[in-house]
Amino acid sequence: MIRTPLRPLARILEARDKGENPDAIERENLRLRHEQMRDKMRGRAESRLLVMGILFFCGFLMVGTRMALLASTDPEEPQATVRSAQIVSQRADIVDREGRILATNMQTNHLYAHPQDMVDPVHTAKELVKIFPELKEERLLKDFTGKRKFLWIRRQLSPEQVQAVHDIGEPGLNFGPRETRLYPNGSIASHILGGASYGREGVASAEVVGIAGVEKVYDEFLRDPSNGSQPLQLSLDLTVQAAAEKVLEGGMMLMNAKGAAAVVMDIKTGELISLVSLPDFDPNNRPVPLTKGSAGDSPLFNRAVQGVYELGSTFKLFAAAQALELGLVTPETKLDTKGPLRWGRFRIRDFHNYGSQLSVTETIVKSSNIGTARLALLIGTERQKDFLDRLGLLEKPTVEILEASGAKPLTPKKWSELSSLTISYGHGLSVSPVHLAGAYASVLNGGTRVNPTLLKQSGPQNGERIVSERTSAQVRSMLRQVVTKGTASFGEVPGYAVAGKTGTADKPKPTGGYYKDKVIATFASVFPAHDPKYVVIVTLDEPEDRMSDEPRRTAGWTAVPVAAELIGRIAPLMGLRPEVEPAAVGEVTLASH
Repeated sequence: MIRTPLRPLARILEARDKGENPDAIERENLRLRHEQMRDKMRGRAESRLLVMGILFFCGFLMVGTRMALLASTDPEEPQATVRSAQIVSQRADIVDREGRILATNMQTNHLYAHPQDMVDPVHTAKELVKIFPELKEERLLKDFTGKRKFLWIRRQLSPEQVQAVHDIGEPGLNFGPRETRLYPNGSIASHILGGASYGREGVASAEVVGIAGVEKVYDEFLRDPSNGSQPLQLSLDLTVQAAAEKVLEGGMMLMNAKGAAAVVMDIKTGELISLVSLPDFDPNNRPVPLTKGSAGDSPLFNRAVQGVYELGSTFKLFAAAQALELGLVTPETKLDTKGPLRWGRFRIRDFHNYGSQLSVTETIVKSSNIGTARLALLIGTERQKDFLDRLGLLEKPTVEILEASGAKPLTPKKWSELSSLTISYGHGLSVSPVHLAGAYASVLNGGTRVNPTLLKQSGPQNGERIVSERTSAQVRSMLRQVVTKGTASFGEVPGYAVAGKTGTADKPKPTGGYYKDKVIATFASVFPAHDPKYVVIVTLDEPEDRMSDEPRRTAGWTAVPVAAELIGRIAPLMGLRPEVEPAAVGEVTLASH
């Protein structure tokens, strides 16, 4: 800015010519300059005051608005603003089909210490060891007198333990509130539920996450606050599950088996009413996975889903059903069963000599390997493979537990004609018991595909048509005769018309080949045969009936009686009353008085 000179030369010369005082001109210019500076400073101050006034007005407006909002809402407990408060710990319950609790939450506490705040570390260490004997006094004292500022002492304290710690009176001991997962039924349904553990943890809260079973598969649903604590309802029936586990445990001990599995499934809806694997575990205290040996030796291993086995003669049903459906045979068609059946350098033999001919029905009733292989030759390799694929036997099971993702069936590298022959009687293709349950239901429920599920359903699945109702009825009749006069005679349960098929398969060695004295024994059944409601699969790993002079390992002596006891125990629990089995057409005669 260019200022006006206080003593302009032109005006000074003019003033001198007129005899005026030049200093007066300077004083006047100085006065005008000061007035201009004062006006400028005043304008600047007024602008600043205006801005400050606006800011104060906005601040008071915000405070007033906040006070009005607080005054119009219900009072709430103030929430901590620490980082751990952001951890969502609430987890929804899991219930059975009747709404009974399978998994829920319980409030507990974790114990931690601030050593710098301790008054008497020596006394505290001694008292803590009295309350928690698994703790080491020397270790606690070292931690309490060291440089650590924070340390966890113990997780999940009971109310009595919390009170005992309070009574110590040590200000350096503190409690971290926790919500822990509780399984009130202990080991019942442990392989289905899986288990949960802590994810992110803070001092004031912890995140409970699923680590196996349905807890893992539905982890996101169970943790989602928007569900409003809606429970996850499973298809299981807690009473049936408990009874099935009890019966199977007794059968496993009686038959000296290494392990056992059982599946009880609704034949039309696919709902798994019970799914048992033994040995089991308590999910409240989940064991550590094995680091050595076979995974199948761990109690965490789910034999009903993860265990894939050659299930032996239970597969003969599929060969008979497909041959009937294709119109290649009738139940009365005679098959050449003269043995052995030669295929190159291989020989296929029967357990007993059944003569030179058997009908298709007799082949199933007597469980002839040769007769079933003849059916496989009629069907052909490609058609057999396609049929088994449609039954879900060549894919992972659809059961909603984490372990199902690793239960892929073991199929031949090359599905040759020889493979087709052996697979027809259950060798060369390994599947799980739950695979078998779904396949049996799909053939025997009238002929529509059913996928096993652990979620409660609203009605029948009505899936793809596998076989006709006529074929389904024919194979049910065959399986009923297996029980009444075949290899499963110990499977009869009065009033429930059990129909089923036995299967005994030599157990493969890890290094190749098969054991001569170890088998997988299976009984696959449905009941009642004339109007099937449920599928029951019982599998025993390395059973051996030692009640006679020579040990008996076949399914007819081991798995069948266990399944019969199981059906007799659970059928009334599922609302099925014993009834007289209707006679087949042609068996009713008119009696005259």
